[in-house]
Amino acid sequence: MKARRFNRARKGFTLVEILIVVVILGILAAVVVPQFTNAADDARSGNIRAQLSTLQNQIELVRARTGAYPTIDQMTAAPTIATANGTSFGFMVDNGYLKDSPSNPANPVAANRQAVAAAASADVGWVYNATTGQISATYFDEATGEITATP
Repeated sequence: MKARRFNRARKGFTLVEILIVVVILGILAAVVVPQFTNAADDARSGNIRAQLSTLQNQIELVRARTGAYPTIDQMTAAPTIATANGTSFGFMVDNGYLKDSPSNPANPVAANRQAVAAAASADVGWVYNATTGQISATYFDEATGEITATP
């Protein structure tokens, strides 16, 4: 009897083909993943820039309406209205310039993110100059848009 030879069609991938695909996926991952790691910092930077713009505009509105910038005492006071959750910007919240105290997401200490002071320190989220009406965020370099390690 003649031995039958079955000529089966080749199915599946070889080990070499699978290794090539894995290497290509690894290269793609090495290129794409670093682009997404900065996304959180970019979002925080954008958030801070938007808050700084809003704060500066509202401070200028106070000056236009009252003839003077808010004092440091007015900015550091806690809001008195029941709907406010903040610990500072009392004058701005109580008089309708802000809905609530803004929080600086760059400050690593959550309890300090809403605090305002006349000088930068790790204990505050915002630095306010009552003479010029300028406000800035601690742990944030406005020139570069980078979140910094020091206030």
